[in-house]
Amino acid sequence: MKPSPQEKLDLNEILEDLENYRPRRRGWNWRQPAEGDEAQVGGFDFEQISLPLDNSVPLPAAERSFDGIDPQPDCVITTEIASGRFEDDIRRMRMAAWHGADHMMVIRTAGQSHFDGLIEGTPEGVGGIPITRKQIRATRKALDIIEDEVGRPLNFHSYVSGVAGSEIAVLFAEEGMAGAHQDPQYNVLYRNVNMVRSFVDAALAKRIMNWAEMLQIDGAHNANATAREAWKVMPELLVQHAINTRYSELAGMPRERIALSTVPPTAPPAPAMRMDLPYAVAVRELFGECKMRAQMNTRYIESDTREATVTHVLNLVLSRLTSADLQSTITPDEGRNVPWHYMNVAAVDTAKQALLGLDGLQEMVQVKEDGPLYDKKREIIERAVLFLEEIREVGGYFEAVARGYFVDSGYYPERNGDGIARDPQGGVAAGEVMPRDDDYMAPVCEHFGYNNLPAEFDEQPCQMIDGCTLCDPDKIVYIDELDPEDNVDRRMQQKEEMLESGEIKPEVEWYGDGVVTLNMMLPADERTAHYAALEFAERLGLENPEVIHQNVMHPAEATYLEVRGEVPFSVDPDELVIPETEELLPEDDIRADIEEYPMKVVAATVGEDEHSVGMREIIDIKHGGLERYGVECEYLGTSVPVEKVVDAAIEIDAEAILISTIITHADIHRINMQRLDQLCREKGVRGDVILVGGGTQITDELARECGLDAGFGRGTTGHDVASFLVKFRRSNRSEEEE
Repeated sequence: MKPSPQEKLDLNEILEDLENYRPRRRGWNWRQPAEGDEAQVGGFDFEQISLPLDNSVPLPAAERSFDGIDPQPDCVITTEIASGRFEDDIRRMRMAAWHGADHMMVIRTAGQSHFDGLIEGTPEGVGGIPITRKQIRATRKALDIIEDEVGRPLNFHSYVSGVAGSEIAVLFAEEGMAGAHQDPQYNVLYRNVNMVRSFVDAALAKRIMNWAEMLQIDGAHNANATAREAWKVMPELLVQHAINTRYSELAGMPRERIALSTVPPTAPPAPAMRMDLPYAVAVRELFGECKMRAQMNTRYIESDTREATVTHVLNLVLSRLTSADLQSTITPDEGRNVPWHYMNVAAVDTAKQALLGLDGLQEMVQVKEDGPLYDKKREIIERAVLFLEEIREVGGYFEAVARGYFVDSGYYPERNGDGIARDPQGGVAAGEVMPRDDDYMAPVCEHFGYNNLPAEFDEQPCQMIDGCTLCDPDKIVYIDELDPEDNVDRRMQQKEEMLESGEIKPEVEWYGDGVVTLNMMLPADERTAHYAALEFAERLGLENPEVIHQNVMHPAEATYLEVRGEVPFSVDPDELVIPETEELLPEDDIRADIEEYPMKVVAATVGEDEHSVGMREIIDIKHGGLERYGVECEYLGTSVPVEKVVDAAIEIDAEAILISTIITHADIHRINMQRLDQLCREKGVRGDVILVGGGTQITDELARECGLDAGFGRGTTGHDVASFLVKFRRSNRSEEEE
């Protein structure tokens, strides 16, 4: 199945025959760099881009100002998704892939860390997605389709952690997952999984992940997401990276498949760059052979998406000043705990836009090797080394955790006694790791540790049992969802009526969930504005309104708010009156026509209207107006009588008259347009001049009703008007020639 860009994914077809689907490949894929002529896009020479997509959605400015180019940055770009319904995640992945994401990361439910086995056959959850075989397989099958659309491999990713971590690693290897978080320290510190169990399971999980050629990402960044003062845990972050990297190597994983989750410790209003850049340089100096996964610090994301986006861009500057093999994009509404479709795409676009804008930055600037940056970097590294030495002195990692050394709010060697302390003998699944007997034997491949195998089966132990699920996928037992109510088939049935009818509703998280947002500023204090906003939403007919963001403009003057609500109705597209899209002439075609047949126009804001901005944007060369195409424009100003406009056109022998009229009381906009047509007829020039009206209340239909040749409303550009004028004139020429 390969849908056209105008077709939706057929989710039912993806779910069909899922038990027989097999992943097309295994392992992680990096982007292919664009070199030589391939690095020249739209007349620009790029230093840090990859090969282009077959199908994509360019940045908003690209179409108008850059000939629609859509260069792709060199590093892999993440989109992080957790709607709770994998059938909706699949749609969001398609959107994100068209905008440039190639790392599809599904955030699973936190509760999965405590399940002691796979949760196949269970329903979808809240706050994330329980990772089941069906969820993985359906998503991977959909990604096969999507990557054929965009022409680039897409990496699918989730988490290998918790007391079922090794089982999940096997599941991921069987189902073609490309990457995963795996960090035994995450289990210990944040999920209170027993230390011995966590590290033993991690060894096996890493071995399995290595067989599947998966990219491993650690979880050290959780320290500065948890610490009371995150900027003080920088030495500890280096220590955690070192422990997990070395442990992964000992389990058989090469450094090129180990990725460090590097998260800047601070954000504005702190002096973030001065604190974060030395740390970023330190990480890359110590772990240069590993891959760098650059991510925002979610600790500082509140409900203000603008604030989060600014921090995101500053973090992207860090990536360009140092390096990033994988650029994560936390959605800018993370603080709302609502993973919206649009916000995922906005985050991807932010990364793409910033990385392209910073292309080649390292070739133009140099990080000073003397001064405060390198002094701070050296200090962080020295503190980390001292931290590691103390861990050895007290008896090792387990003892250091027991003493609460980690995630302490002190800046090492200072300690405030508020770190996370865990009992090496306690925690989830304590006492469940047993020594293997001398005759222990497991006939499975990629097994970690002692295994008393007959010599002839050393190469492939599963030959003893005629193959394992890694070597023979047909041995995998596929279990469908078991819950009769909460399952994808039932959810699909519930929305089938809307899908079949073709009716549409707004959506934020799930198909047709009806959610919309309102932006409003109220002249009231914060608390009054909050409840007033809810009242406005209810009176507008929104159900279940909720204020999702509010920002004080001034304690007494005003509060800005964003309100979420649900629309209780749908719209039938077949009943909409949709005008045909006017195909614009190419800009070079317009210029060539004007050069061969020069054109003069007269333009003015008429009546008693003093608005000038709209008309100037249509005619001025600065704004891409008619002058840009060689049209000679005679601008008469504002509040110009219609009679004066017509006389000026006659005087200079203009081919077109453009009037703007915004003030609409007493239908003055209609009167002005009718008067223009009437005067041209009275003076005998109506057949010699093209009449165009414009303004916020003007439509093409209204202008034609008033006797004009065309009307343009909000959003009109000089290109729109220039294309119309040339087309209209060509049409008249053709009629004259006939």
